Amino acid sequence: MPLAMLAFILIYISTYGIVRQEDEGTPAHIFQIWMVVEVLAVAFFAVTWFPRNPKQTFIILALQIAASLLPIALVFFLES
Repeated sequence: MPLAMLAFILIYISTYGIVRQEDEGTPAHIFQIWMVVEVLAVAFFAVTWFPRNPKQTFIILALQIAASLLPIALVFFLES
């Protein structure tokens, strides 16, 4: 999911460029919905798999969080 969101952001920027506007627009709302879904998906994964196999679950969670920071960092970079 994080890599799909990163691809979405990069495709949007390559198609329309960086547009400053008063209204956030549809891409911003899609990004906000993704953030909520991502947190819920990671929490569900952690709750279901951590008791079964803590070491591998921790590694996957670390990778998932690192991958989630890529699109978030890109959006914060473009906002400033």
